[in-house]
Amino acid sequence: MGTEIHWLAVIAAGVAAFVVGGVWYSALFGKIWMAARGMTAESMAGAKGNVGMMFSLTFVLDLVMAFFLDHVLGTYQPQPDLGLSLMIAGGLALGFVIPAMVVNYLYQQAKPNLFLIDGGHWLVVFLVMGAVLNLLS
Repeated sequence: MGTEIHWLAVIAAGVAAFVVGGVWYSALFGKIWMAARGMTAESMAGAKGNVGMMFSLTFVLDLVMAFFLDHVLGTYQPQPDLGLSLMIAGGLALGFVIPAMVVNYLYQQAKPNLFLIDGGHWLVVFLVMGAVLNLLS
């Protein structure tokens, strides 16, 4: 016995997460994030790596997170309302994702701006995914 997976909602939530990341790391916080990482627009343009593969893998991982969040929300019967879905999604981000990220950043001695930008990104992503999953499930 398992939970019902809402495939269309999972795909929509993954797309929404990917879009949030794109806007977050470009228009909203792109310059501040690059400065916190010690990067410039020129160094980003000359960066080695397959950008297409990075974006593809990012999208797949967004889908994985949306899938598991849908599963977690599906364990609540009856289906949680929007408020509870947001509390659960935000709680997962604040209780697991962000603390794990901060531990890594502490040892990397990352700048505080980086904590705030990246942690804020994951909190918003989980809230958006929780809302999309709730509204489309």
